[in-house]
Amino acid sequence: MVNDPFRALAHPIRRGIVERLAGGPATVGDATAGFGVSKPAISKHLKVLEETGVVKRVVDGRTHRLSLEPEVLSVAADWMDRQRALWTRMFDVVDDYLKEEGQR
Repeated sequence: MVNDPFRALAHPIRRGIVERLAGGPATVGDATAGFGVSKPAISKHLKVLEETGVVKRVVDGRTHRLSLEPEVLSVAADWMDRQRALWTRMFDVVDDYLKEEGQR
C-alpha cells in the first residue's frame, strides 16, 4: 500500500468520491454516479483510492461497498496543519516588519 493521501486527493473526481463517502459507506454505483466519465476511468480512480488506503472496499456477493479510512486522511490533515502554522508565523513576521517600516 502506497499510503499517500495527497496522491489520492490530487484529482477532482477522487476528491468527489471522498466527499460522498464522508457521509458514510456507499455502493460503488452510489459513490461514483454522475461524474461523466467512463467505467474504466472510475475503476482507475477507485484503484488509486484503494492503493493509497483512503478507501476500503468490502464485497458482499455482487455488491461492492466503499468506505473511508479516516486515519489515512488524518496524515494529510496533520501535515497541512503543520504547514498552516508555519506559514502563519512567517506571514506574521512579514506583517510585523512592514508595520515597523511604515512607522519610520
